[in-house]
Amino acid sequence: MTRKKHLLAWAGAASLALAMTACGSSDDNGGSSGGGGATGAPWILGTTDVVTSLDPAGSYDTASWNLQYNLFQQLVSIPANGTKPEPDAAKSCDYTDPKTVKCVLQPNLKFSNGDALTSSDVKFTFERNIAINDPNGSAVLLGSITDSSDPDHPKLKAGAIETPDDTTVIFHLNQPDLTFIKVLTTATASIVDEDVFPADKKLADDQVIGSGPYKLSQYKPKEQAVFEANPEYTGPHPGKSKQIIVQYFNDPSPMKQAISSGQIDVAWRTFTPTDLNSLSSSGDVSVLTGQGSEFRYWVWDMKKGIGKQAAVRKAVAQLIDRDAIAKNAYDGTVTPAYSIVPPGFSGQKDSFKEVYGEPSVSKAKQILQQAGIKTPISITLGYPPEHYGTNAVDEANEVADELKSSGLFTVKVQSAEWTQYQTLYKQDAYDLFLLGWYPDFLDADNYLTPFVRDGGFFDNGYHSDAVNKLLDQELGETDEAKRNDEIGQLQDIVAKDVPLIPSWDGKNVAVATSAMSGVKDTLDPTYIFRFWMISKNG
Repeated sequence: MTRKKHLLAWAGAASLALAMTACGSSDDNGGSSGGGGATGAPWILGTTDVVTSLDPAGSYDTASWNLQYNLFQQLVSIPANGTKPEPDAAKSCDYTDPKTVKCVLQPNLKFSNGDALTSSDVKFTFERNIAINDPNGSAVLLGSITDSSDPDHPKLKAGAIETPDDTTVIFHLNQPDLTFIKVLTTATASIVDEDVFPADKKLADDQVIGSGPYKLSQYKPKEQAVFEANPEYTGPHPGKSKQIIVQYFNDPSPMKQAISSGQIDVAWRTFTPTDLNSLSSSGDVSVLTGQGSEFRYWVWDMKKGIGKQAAVRKAVAQLIDRDAIAKNAYDGTVTPAYSIVPPGFSGQKDSFKEVYGEPSVSKAKQILQQAGIKTPISITLGYPPEHYGTNAVDEANEVADELKSSGLFTVKVQSAEWTQYQTLYKQDAYDLFLLGWYPDFLDADNYLTPFVRDGGFFDNGYHSDAVNKLLDQELGETDEAKRNDEIGQLQDIVAKDVPLIPSWDGKNVAVATSAMSGVKDTLDPTYIFRFWMISKNG
């Protein structure tokens, strides 16, 4: 399928002062003597995450992106627990005006195979990502430089990227976009070698190469990935360890046993709340918690079936008991969410609580009666059993029980492995389906544009002229108070239209043995697991 309406402008505005100085200059040498000097002991990371693709053009998920952040460079990057983009492959990236961004590359950059990294590779990266437009990819983030006149064949807009010399890249945006530099920090902007990556299709996962602090030496999907320090790396994030192994688990139970027995050194994503409580009380390992911005939500298929009826969507929103979900499915380790924008972001408001208040069967029944809809209504819920951890089934069953106990719905619950699940929900297999979100960059718009502009990245069929107008306004708004008001209006419209239903917000949690250092330092709202910050004693 195509993303025909998604390749529109992305992002929301930060303050003008921040935007116009989003990435300052650094020393010409990039602050590092290279990646070949890593001498730290090897360590093993365990995870239940499922990788979609290691090619930056083929993925839009945390599992894939985290490996890419360690394999590739972006022009700029977000430091741990920071919010302001800093130099990476570029020594500077600055707005010359709200529609123009100029980046100057660090000198003498190389990919891990020894090829020089130049401005031509940067242009190729963006052009290729947009042209491939993979259904599981993140080309949607590049709407500000995309020509979408032919929705089935999007391409880089003519003149959108200028490369006057080998170290200069100038982006000419199709409209004011004061967070485009933040988009440049995401894995969708991971720079690839134009002499290695094909222009019109994805590269096999085990063949990817980048210019990041680590290179991939072995890869077996769903089993293991082996990383070695990249001797060609001269960027600002040199790795401390010479080798890192990522071990994939199908279930958190064997991962819990592995971290408890020291077979792995770190475990990150995803344990059950019960497992975390058990590990914390054991005293054998440390359960480390950092500030998070994880968001879990249910999406309506509005293209067909019952999801096309606003009254049905509103009735379900009126029935959902978020406190019960947090307590019964997650042992109280998550926080109920009443907006698609998590707390802590400018402009956030609990619009769903304002519109629906407490869960109420009588109010839900009244909504359906006024619309003339007969009950019980048959509804199919979908969820991925492994991608978000085993508690996803508990959440799905909790929601199903809430709907069934109302007497207003009969419920069928279905699941599918993550890769298949992404295909199925786009093929209208479910009326209401569970998804999770980890921010691409830290801005309220990152929880708005990808969800509610013309069907969102999940292509659920939602469209609102009022929403699109407000998104365009907040995209270029430099007055913080006005922008926060626009963001609030967007949340109010979403609560009334209900293209999706927020469920809960979570923290960033990892488990580590006493031999590990630096793990907690990378646990921040970006959910970037920075291998280069972590080391093993001895």
